[in-house]
Amino acid sequence: MAVKLVVDSASDIDLREAEALGIHMIPMSIQFGDRTYADGVDLSGPAFFEKLIESDELPTTSQITMFQFEECFSELTADGSQVVAITLSSKLSGTYAGAVSAARSFPDKVFVVDSLNVCIGERILIQYAVRLLKEGISAEELVKRLMEVRHRIKLMALLGTLEYLQKGGRISAAVAVSGAVLHIKPVISIEDGEVKMVGKAMGSKKGNNLLMQLIDKTGGIDFEMPYTTAYSGLDDSLLQKYLKDSTALWANKLEEVPYYCIGSTIGTHVGPGAIAVAFFAL
Repeated sequence: MAVKLVVDSASDIDLREAEALGIHMIPMSIQFGDRTYADGVDLSGPAFFEKLIESDELPTTSQITMFQFEECFSELTADGSQVVAITLSSKLSGTYAGAVSAARSFPDKVFVVDSLNVCIGERILIQYAVRLLKEGISAEELVKRLMEVRHRIKLMALLGTLEYLQKGGRISAAVAVSGAVLHIKPVISIEDGEVKMVGKAMGSKKGNNLLMQLIDKTGGIDFEMPYTTAYSGLDDSLLQKYLKDSTALWANKLEEVPYYCIGSTIGTHVGPGAIAVAFFAL
């Protein structure tokens, strides 16, 4: 019996990459003014940031509905296949709840996994799932293995600005202004499925150092498992500077570090100029 994988675009896996991986991606919706886009389908990461920088107001994102999941599950199970759906954290969106509700109509056919993560943290759990499926693993065993390892995922990001956290109501205008004046670079992480601020540094160089220190405190990177980095904005220059500064993390362990552009789900809140790292801790 075939096992098919369903993911959401909050993983920053776009339609083209999903097709290349042999998985099914359901896009979230993002609205700029009166126009709505399908994330990862007709709006790429760089195109999103172009619009974000030009816009005076934050765009709005919409979770994937139960009906969208039902339609997808019905199509994929029609040939007798089973489905495993991996979603962004249930503490960040109602998308997981929608998938669970839809799965009730497909007993023993559809299983839903809460990644307890988002963005590249969700991405590396999906990459691990793809690896396991290539080994011919069953749907039930896949769910078990994903649940066992998801708590080992560490996602940390150094933000370039506090402006978008302020626009989204996460911090006050006064804090954002003082942070800009003092060149404060906050570091956030995903912990137990929620966004937490775990540190602050004055300036990009100290921010890069702080990010490396926090990674070291996790016990290090398990290079036998998927890992990746990411950037937000129109170019990857800040990420390339970070990778150069953090050579000790990667040296003699891999030929090159994979990286991606952060998409709209997290990009709406962090804005341009962020860099992020996701990995399974040892």
